[in-house]
Amino acid sequence: MSQRRAFHSDQAPKAIGPYSQAVRVGQGPIFLSGQIPLDPATGALVEGDITAQTERVMQNLRNVLQAAGCGFDQVVRCGIFLTDLNDFAKVNEVYGRFFAENPPARSTVQVSALPKGARVEIDAIAVV
Repeated sequence: MSQRRAFHSDQAPKAIGPYSQAVRVGQGPIFLSGQIPLDPATGALVEGDITAQTERVMQNLRNVLQAAGCGFDQVVRCGIFLTDLNDFAKVNEVYGRFFAENPPARSTVQVSALPKGARVEIDAIAVV
């Protein structure tokens, strides 16, 4: 039977519910929980526009990936959740800086609300 292993980074916000920042079963993919733009030091939503929020989300994801022993180059899929699809272009601009080459598969959907009033949440799957 494969062992499930959870990963945690103090450089990313603590879970605000009963879930792990990332999980891997055996040598399979690493599943990252959605990150919202929380400052890991304060647990508060970062101030600023969608660009600032997306930058914080991507930094949080990077820190969880590093805790799991990998990076953005091993991400094969992301899911982006936006409270306003009019933010799509600005989110793409920030997101694209983290995936300069061979970006992963992705879906983007508009949702009615996100935890703590965030405007963006992103989850990911990485293969090592």
